[in-house]
Amino acid sequence: MPTPTVRLTVAEAIVRFLIAQRTRVNGDDVPLFPGVYGIFGHGNVTSLGHSLEVHRAELPVWRGQNEQGMALAAAAFAKATRRQQIMVATSSIGPGATNMVTAAGVAMSNRLPVLFISGDTFTSRLPDPVLQQVEHFGMPSITVNDAFQPVTRYWDRITHPAQILSSLPQAVTTMMDPADCGPAFLGLPQDIAAEAYDFPEEFFATTVRTMPRPRPDLGELEEATRVLRAANKPVIIAGGGVHYSLAEAELAHFASTHSIPVVETVAGKSSLLADHPNYAGPLGVTGAAAANAVVSQADVVIAVGTRLEDFTTGSWTLFHNDAQFIGVNAARFDAIKHRAVPVVGDARETLTEWDAVLGEWAAAPSWMTEVQQHRKDLASFVDSRTRDDGQWPPSYAQLVGLVNDAATPDDYVLTAAGGLPGELNINWMSKAVASFDCEYGFSCMGYEISGAWGAAMARRTGDVFSLVGDGSYLMMNSDIYASVLSGHKMILVVCDNEGYAVIERLQTNQGGASYNNMLADSNGTGTDSRVDFAAHAQALGALTHEVHSLDEFSNALQAARAADRTTVIVTKVRARDFTEGGAFWQVGVPEVSERPAVEEARKAMDKGLSTQRAGV
Repeated sequence: MPTPTVRLTVAEAIVRFLIAQRTRVNGDDVPLFPGVYGIFGHGNVTSLGHSLEVHRAELPVWRGQNEQGMALAAAAFAKATRRQQIMVATSSIGPGATNMVTAAGVAMSNRLPVLFISGDTFTSRLPDPVLQQVEHFGMPSITVNDAFQPVTRYWDRITHPAQILSSLPQAVTTMMDPADCGPAFLGLPQDIAAEAYDFPEEFFATTVRTMPRPRPDLGELEEATRVLRAANKPVIIAGGGVHYSLAEAELAHFASTHSIPVVETVAGKSSLLADHPNYAGPLGVTGAAAANAVVSQADVVIAVGTRLEDFTTGSWTLFHNDAQFIGVNAARFDAIKHRAVPVVGDARETLTEWDAVLGEWAAAPSWMTEVQQHRKDLASFVDSRTRDDGQWPPSYAQLVGLVNDAATPDDYVLTAAGGLPGELNINWMSKAVASFDCEYGFSCMGYEISGAWGAAMARRTGDVFSLVGDGSYLMMNSDIYASVLSGHKMILVVCDNEGYAVIERLQTNQGGASYNNMLADSNGTGTDSRVDFAAHAQALGALTHEVHSLDEFSNALQAARAADRTTVIVTKVRARDFTEGGAFWQVGVPEVSERPAVEEARKAMDKGLSTQRAGV
């Protein structure tokens, strides 16, 4: 008997397939693809746009104001749902597509699923060159969509309708694979999108998909157990994989049972509550000196769900050269880093099975006693940084402390670039698990606003707080209007230090002169002009508060919580008052310079590199 078919355009088939994909979240059957962030142009409006309009009730389209912004929102949505649901981002060919490439980089570096569908030029080439086509001499099949290849886990250009029968399931499988998870891209030429084909009806059958949870190899678990049992001062590094495997409770149990302190990466922050007895703080360049002191003494380091990037490891200077790593990760690529004993598997499943194998074993009580003193040091340090010193403008830390005080366990906080990641990573005390998002894999300026919009769309309870610097605000702010337009409230705190102050700090700390970072040090005749952020945000539809004291700031936070739409709080902030992290960071300081300060900085850099751990 012939397989029943239905004749559809490729665009229509894609939409129907996406609608048919389901998943389970907290026991509920929900859409795997709950929506689309879309800006339509000639390359995607007539076919894909038409089908999305027909199915608007089943697959709603949320209009962004910039393709990069809407795709950043999609990445933040994935983070806020802990990779349990996936948003689609669609654009036309040309600048719409290239605008999304940066956001694809964000999703790729942070291992977040986003489905990118971009219009493409005509496969037939008969009307070439078409509007927005970039012609590549000698390679006519190349389009700007090829730029997505380095920043996606799965990439395909649909040149025949039948391709989607394999390409779409492969894209979905990649995005839901715990090891390979990341963005997927489909290029959709205009003629192919509109072409009809007899698709098998079963292709559109409702399919419930769940993230697989690979269990650890027993041999690898045995070797890891041998290494851990010999440890005197073990420590756990909790990375983003703890969140994505929903392993927070298992981590807390494992750490408590076996008396092991836990430090967190930026992506792993809020894996433990701040008041958990085994919580030792955030580590790394944007971490706390107290936590870095703990890991520097560790003889066994259990890296759970982290890719161990340079801000986490202090460019690999934080750990003793003889420290043995155990890499618990769904991806073997990450599990074997720095000569680690690999345990390839889902974090939740691995911690559960490892706990049973270890039985009653626990680290020496003296180790946790020592860690508790470092923990007290961290608490004292945070208190000293966040308390009111009677001066105005405030420090970043003081603002973070007040937002932290105003937040409830139902709330979510978000930031990305500049000086704020360090301030939040150290000074924010998590009140609930999976309640923190700092995009520091790609460190993309502008994520703070677009990401807050995406997180607000994903969250069902509480408020989304986003702290953003003036530089990031000026780089990408149009999604303030997107949040108002869509009705997804967020609370933005704009910290105005009149420039790119954290980069100026790096510039001057490494012997350079302040140049092109602070507004006052920029070229031009208007260096004394300043932006009225409150007026600008109000023009985009937000409620606004410009504050001039910490009391006004606290009152504005309460008003924002009570408001029914996006609220922007604008405050000046000290340009050169940063919370020190206490870790080395390798940057490219010139080996020779006519400036003595640069040469001295190079000497200091070389000294730091002398403690760098070898092995990748």
